[in-house]
Amino acid sequence: MPPLSGVTVLEVGVFMAGPFATMQLADLGARVIKIENPEGPDPTRATGPFVDGHSSPFARLNRNKESVALDLKSEAGRRAFLRLVERADALVENLRPGALRKLGLGPDDLAAVNPDLVYASASGFGQDGPLAALPGLDIMAQARSGLMSITGEPGGDPVKVGVPICDLVAGLYTALAVTAALRGATGQHVDVSLLESGVSLAVWEAGRYFATGEVGRPLGSAHQTGAPYQAFRCADGWVTLGAITPKTWDGLCAALDLAHLHTDPRYGDSAARHTHRASLVPAVEEATSARSTAAVVDALVAAGVPVAPIEDYAAVFSDPHLGERGFFWDADHPQLGPVRQLGSPMRFSESPPRHDNAGPPLGADTRTVLAELGYSDAEMDEVAR
Repeated sequence: MPPLSGVTVLEVGVFMAGPFATMQLADLGARVIKIENPEGPDPTRATGPFVDGHSSPFARLNRNKESVALDLKSEAGRRAFLRLVERADALVENLRPGALRKLGLGPDDLAAVNPDLVYASASGFGQDGPLAALPGLDIMAQARSGLMSITGEPGGDPVKVGVPICDLVAGLYTALAVTAALRGATGQHVDVSLLESGVSLAVWEAGRYFATGEVGRPLGSAHQTGAPYQAFRCADGWVTLGAITPKTWDGLCAALDLAHLHTDPRYGDSAARHTHRASLVPAVEEATSARSTAAVVDALVAAGVPVAPIEDYAAVFSDPHLGERGFFWDADHPQLGPVRQLGSPMRFSESPPRHDNAGPPLGADTRTVLAELGYSDAEMDEVAR
């Protein structure tokens, strides 16, 4: 059985951070009941592309969950929600700070109903502090966290990370925090922000700044402290390589016929190669650009040098290595049939992640869940009005 089997999690989530957090918990076996307003559900449902009227991103981001449609502003919806809270182990929400408090459903309110409940809030800038009330989308967190100041080419315009990294990392931290908090004897409020999640990634930049006062700048694909360690052009594409140890530097020079670089005193050790990167990188690229991507990869693999081609997602989603490891799988959807999913990178020898349903239609499980709470058909009709 998956490791979180027997755990029940309520989600009041929209867009990315909250739903991504609960997707992790659901993959690990938790029963996740996604609560949505029937008149204004998770906006991701309205995000394309669409397949037969259903959001393709939603069907993937909300897998292994149940959908219950409740209007938390109505008395009937609020009562049903509180009955769910009584039986739940955790709640994950990523609404604007204070939104649930205004409905009388804040951490203190729900602790009175279920003292053991783990109440997790993911937000742009946290539940308190001068920025707490500001809208906090991923790109704002990338901007304030410093990530955009080091992403892109030197001297270029600001560039965000290609995926919503602050949303996703905040979701991962939220899932980790919930899992950790569930080990406690009593409930507590977990507060995760996109901003702090983004800042937490600045390991190299913090090490340099707190030691020297130097502020990180964009380096393109280059490493902060080692060279050659970046992307290099080939005749038909690009590769990334890292040759920053004596052994891998020797292997690189031998594999690409760079004996003249190997004997050049400017590149005698890793620190020197980083210092003279401006001349080293073009010299290495002169060799790689004369060869095909496959030829460079084959030569460097044979020489024991870390190397990888830069792939687009068409190649990634058909990658034979990922295929052999069973990373991609199909989740069932009542209208769409099999929906291809990205796998969980967490692998357990005895308790594999769940492979159940795709993101469900709105309210697909409302009556089933309410029946578990003891609702009659008439009472269900009142809630669903």
